[in-house]
Amino acid sequence: MSEGQQDERTDGFTVPEAPCRPGERSNFEPWDYHPEDLKKPNPNTCTFEDTIEHASGLVRVLDDEGVASGEWDPKLSAEDLRLGLEHMCRLRIFDDRMMKMQRTGKLSFYMRSLGEEAIAIAQTMALEEQDWLFPTYRQPGCQFVRGRSMVSMINHCIGNVEDNVKGRQMPVHYTYRDGHYISVSSPVGTQFPQAVGVAMASAYKGDDQVTITWIGDGASAEGDYHYAVNFASVFKPPVILCVVNNQWAISTHRNFASGIENFAARGIPYGIPSFRVDGNDFLALYSITKWARERAASGMGATHIEILTYRTGAHSSSDDPSRYRPADDHEYWPGGDPIERLKTHLISIGEWSEEQHLDLEQKLDEEVVAAYKEAVTHGDLANGPWPPASTIFTEVYEEIPWHIQEQREELGK
Repeated sequence: MSEGQQDERTDGFTVPEAPCRPGERSNFEPWDYHPEDLKKPNPNTCTFEDTIEHASGLVRVLDDEGVASGEWDPKLSAEDLRLGLEHMCRLRIFDDRMMKMQRTGKLSFYMRSLGEEAIAIAQTMALEEQDWLFPTYRQPGCQFVRGRSMVSMINHCIGNVEDNVKGRQMPVHYTYRDGHYISVSSPVGTQFPQAVGVAMASAYKGDDQVTITWIGDGASAEGDYHYAVNFASVFKPPVILCVVNNQWAISTHRNFASGIENFAARGIPYGIPSFRVDGNDFLALYSITKWARERAASGMGATHIEILTYRTGAHSSSDDPSRYRPADDHEYWPGGDPIERLKTHLISIGEWSEEQHLDLEQKLDEEVVAAYKEAVTHGDLANGPWPPASTIFTEVYEEIPWHIQEQREELGK
């Protein structure tokens, strides 16, 4: 998608090089993909051969001016569009506040979804409430759609006594049982085969549940990705497999993860319908996920989706992206900003305004501040109270083994 430095050849093999480095000007090529380019196949009959052009093209609904068109337009109501915009804004403002708190020592660690908010929000809105979510750490927005309390999320991030995982996970590695949101995995990639296994179990039990999972472009170079795609190909469970190609795996460019630019095409040899979608286009994300959900629920099996986006911010609060890419790289990304694009669309159809948007942002900022103030009444990172030490022995085994019981008695708990 961009021009830049050439890969190096050394002793008979190639070492990929990032297109641009600090101090250089980003040079992303403009997209020539349009909403009318790709047809919408029948999800109940579609084969992988029917999606070869979809895997090499780009599914879009919103053009560069914010106009929706083409067969993939889901024709959402203005109410649903405004709800999607609100959730995306809520996630961005929540992230900003949490990062400020991390910088002042109130959180130990944080990861933002900056520039990728549409992914979690649009895709979860397209699913049913009972569907399983196997996220990475950039899909916390799923929980807003599923109704999780922001206070509960902050309790987890600061590790107080109300942390629903009792301090067993790093901050932002959420889990939300009521929302079918499975715990984020620190060893990235493990969620992919786990999601396929849960989808197989759902199908075996006859449950009306579809599973969706996400993996980053970097983690897609791991074996877990290929194990999952192979099982999905063979057993055809109701699962949606998403590769979020945000161009960077921490400091490593996406060209270290695949010998070809197009991640979507990897699903074709496995015999799975595969698509590449504009990851900053709320409507396109909603539409492709709704399509894949219908396909999965009808017994047709998996769908493989590359979500083309850009990680605007740092990988985490421990990362400094200015060391490995131009500081303004994201400003040249052809996909733009997902919030601005949906806002522009709503304004263009007469269902939103700049004044309403400013009011929304102020309301959401007040909501986040109030949630944090309530969360710290249960304890904070610096002063506690924290989950008691005895919790390391609970909620793992139905019946505690003798050697674990001995350890607990030694602790005096």
